[in-house]
Amino acid sequence: MNDNAAGTIRETVAEDRERAVAFLAELVRTPTDNPPGDLAPAAERIASLLEELGFEVERHPVPTERVHAVGMTSCTNLVVRRRFAKAGPRIALNAHGDVVPPGAGWSVDPYAAEIRDGWMYGRGVAVSKSDIASYAFAMRALEPLAADLAGGVELHVTFDEETGGEIGPRWLLEQGIVRPDLALCAGFSWQVVDAHNGCLHLEVTVRGRSAHAALPGTGIDALEAATAALAALYEQRHALAREVSKVPGIGSPQLTVGLIEGGINTNVVPDRVAFRLDRRLIPEERGEEVEAALAALIREAVAKVPGATVEIRRVLLAEPLRPLPGGERLAASLTRHARAVLGEPVPTGGVPLYTDARHYAAAGVPVVLYGAGPRSIEEANAHRADERLPLDILPKATEVVARAVADLLWRN
Repeated sequence: MNDNAAGTIRETVAEDRERAVAFLAELVRTPTDNPPGDLAPAAERIASLLEELGFEVERHPVPTERVHAVGMTSCTNLVVRRRFAKAGPRIALNAHGDVVPPGAGWSVDPYAAEIRDGWMYGRGVAVSKSDIASYAFAMRALEPLAADLAGGVELHVTFDEETGGEIGPRWLLEQGIVRPDLALCAGFSWQVVDAHNGCLHLEVTVRGRSAHAALPGTGIDALEAATAALAALYEQRHALAREVSKVPGIGSPQLTVGLIEGGINTNVVPDRVAFRLDRRLIPEERGEEVEAALAALIREAVAKVPGATVEIRRVLLAEPLRPLPGGERLAASLTRHARAVLGEPVPTGGVPLYTDARHYAAAGVPVVLYGAGPRSIEEANAHRADERLPLDILPKATEVVARAVADLLWRN
């Protein structure tokens, strides 16, 4: 891509600036809370907004049984395609429209898209409705260059990231609705992300036999057995701190027991105790291997209480995002153009989260994350009250994405 093309992109983005802000405001004003996850009506509204920008929008409803299986009520994925030439790569831009519920503590209406001191406030404004906007307007910025581009670009707007991406990117890929060669997914920091953690959720149910508290020896104390398992898990938690990923920004594996319940009454030996644990996986780990090791650790600990039994059920396994060959081209283009647009170095690295970008990688599609989010999720108040986005970053991120895509699609 030459300097004239970069200048054309900048001019087009600048001309669209107010329209992009208005578009983002309408996205924020469209509630997309997940849960409850009744998102087909919101998808229709967002499809209409995209059509008002001149896009042809494909609507792909997910079968009800698949939707219910992930705890949602309704879901329709949106796909916008722009093919410049038959030859050349297809680059997907994926951002999710669903958001966590707003919760308490807001100083503004979470659905009002209020602008204060150059920041727009609202649930989802940073994660990740800003990238629906930045990606859509990046596609618009490519139009003046269409004759010089090969391949094509697609916008994938999905609505299930907060429940794992199983009926969003994964479903679109499994059904063969989309087959990109490269993918760029919504970001939330000023770095280009090429790796992130995975996550394993296990539900552990320890069973014993109830007895009167006056005669505890006649029962089997499920809490005693569960306590042994918890002690073993916490011991491992401390040991995990000594393991550090080689990927910058990832850090160590993490283990958290976040939920526990059980027992019958104060004067009864507990016959059942259940807890759920969250184990974050670094890219060097494999989910099934970690799961097997955790299960063995828990079973060995519970066996110390004669008669106690344990059931272990997988609730979630999201493998880490690991770089694939070919992704470095997209990452390099993004970092180069981000430096040119933002005037400062933008690194490539990992983040200790997990996203639905992993589904593209699992399908063999090299993928990285980058978008309009601010410098950190803390600055954005992501998933907290008063989520916000500095509006000056929206056109900059849009320009970076458009320039990077044009670079990769430029006819030689």
